[in-house]
Parts: sequence; structure tokens; C-alpha cells
Amino acid sequence: MPRMIFVNLPVTDLKRATAFYEAVGATRNPQFSDDTASCMVFSETIHAMLTTHDKFRQFTPKPISDAKTSNQALFCLSADSRTEVDDIVSRAAAAGGVADPSPKDEYSFMYGRSFEDPDGHMWGVNWMDMAAFAAQSEMANA
Repeated sequence: MPRMIFVNLPVTDLKRATAFYEAVGATRNPQFSDDTASCMVFSETIHAMLTTHDKFRQFTPKPISDAKTSNQALFCLSADSRTEVDDIVSRAAAAGGVADPSPKDEYSFMYGRSFEDPDGHMWGVNWMDMAAFAAQSEMANA
């Protein structure tokens, strides 16, 4: 079985956060969701657990950082094409997020953009042409 990741994010408005993540392509799994948390599924192996601040505090004695003013982590999702990168970031902006809070990554073999959710959590979305990357690496090592 492939390893799975569950990113736990404290959110100030669970309904708003759930709608935002649905807008960028995640699906809410009702089996692991209630009025304190939404399990948002990006793929069989990637899940974002959105939790109210009260719920999040059950897991750690540390204070919850304000993701709009400080940053502890950056998350990144892969995309199948440059077009999909642009589409996800556009949907994030349309759903109340911030498009491109950090510079775009533009290389011959890779393209990436970013967005912030309404609570300030930053996500990258990257596409990579693995064949072009391999060819470039071979040329650099020759």
C-alpha cells in the first residue's frame, strides 16, 4: 500500500475552507468529517484535514500560528500539465484565495505557481516534464 499523507490545517471558518478546497479540486470525505473537521481528498494518497482551532488545539499544546503573518510550512501539489497548474491557481483565486503570493517557477522542464487559501496557508502547484529534466541533467553531467 502506498504511503499516505494527511496535512492538518487549522482554519477559522470550516465551511468557507471546505468550499475553497472543493473549488481547487479536493473532495470532502464525509466518513472523516464532522462539524469540527473536513477531510479533503486530493488523491488516494494526499489528504488535507481542515480543523477548527478548537479541534486543532486537541493535538498540540503549542499556539496556533497565524498563517497570514508567519509561515512554518509550504505545501506543493503536482499537476499533469502547465494548463492544469494555471487552472488550479485560477480556481483558488476565484474561490477567495490569493494567486501567486510567491514568484512563478519557469524553466524549460518545470512550471510552477502558488496560491494562499483564505487562512493564509501557502500551496505550490508544479508541473515537471521528466523527460526534458532527464535530458538536461544528462547534458550537464556530460
